[in-house]
Amino acid sequence: MTGVLARVAFVSRRLVKAIVVIFAIIVLNFFLVRMTPGDPALVIAGEAGAADQKFMDDLRHEFGLDQPLWKQLAVYLGHVAQGDLGFSYRQRLPVTQLIADRLPQTLLLTGTAMAIALALGIAFGTMAAMYAGRMADTMITVLALLVFATPSFWLGLMAILLFSVKLDWLPLFGMATVDSGLHGLALAADIGRHLILPAVTLGLFFVAIYARLTRAAMLEVRELDFVRTARAKGLGERRVVVRHILRNALLPVVSYAGLQAGYLVGGAVLIETVFAWPGIGRLAYEAVVGRDYTVLLGVLIITSIMVIAFNALTDIVYVLVDPRIGSTG
Repeated sequence: MTGVLARVAFVSRRLVKAIVVIFAIIVLNFFLVRMTPGDPALVIAGEAGAADQKFMDDLRHEFGLDQPLWKQLAVYLGHVAQGDLGFSYRQRLPVTQLIADRLPQTLLLTGTAMAIALALGIAFGTMAAMYAGRMADTMITVLALLVFATPSFWLGLMAILLFSVKLDWLPLFGMATVDSGLHGLALAADIGRHLILPAVTLGLFFVAIYARLTRAAMLEVRELDFVRTARAKGLGERRVVVRHILRNALLPVVSYAGLQAGYLVGGAVLIETVFAWPGIGRLAYEAVVGRDYTVLLGVLIITSIMVIAFNALTDIVYVLVDPRIGSTG
């Protein structure tokens, strides 16, 4: 009974902390966005072809930009508490609708990138650990460090030049071929071809991390007593590696992946911009260019909530699996 109460108390504290952090992020983002240079009313007036003072004053009044900053914050917090992220004065649509239309595309991109990163990272890390100190280990380590140190947007541009421009193997930009009229499996295949370059580019950074983490974990696990016992029983080396070493070495890798899953959404901003992928990262870029404060704040709130939610979920899974965390946390 005591263990159950400890777990409930730990989860409750974690959820309260998450709510406080989200509130602080909303307030901080509100002031940071308001401090950026540029006048949204001037941008809208320029697009409308009318920039007289009365028109701009009407725009500021319509969207509350003429109110004191503290009052704008109070009104905005009240709307957010009701699940209303505001209204885009540039696109004339609710922010929740804009994000809901773009979020599935971002989740598709980041989910595919995470799957690629885990699969390749674990495979390369296992190979490096099995051949530790040899040429294969050195090559994998060098490549991992090279990919880790290279900006993802530069990798994306080079991938476009090689696989799209020079070799013409994959599409240049977008999520699907415009006006193709495809449906069903043909449409899914077309989306898959457009997904390859951005997903691989986004996942490569994490491939390097997971490869190094898998290698280090496997080198540590293979020296433990239960591995020596498995070998003493006459088990084949492949079975020892897969069922004993790798299985236990994956625990820190999967744990780290759970913590990093939310950050993939934030990392997708550059990749979506480079590949013109219609996700919330691209939406955030368009909001910055157009000084669309409410859309930018909405994207920042959603991405922050996703990061915090993934972290909180990982902590909760920890405490459910290992009661010691809840009792000492």
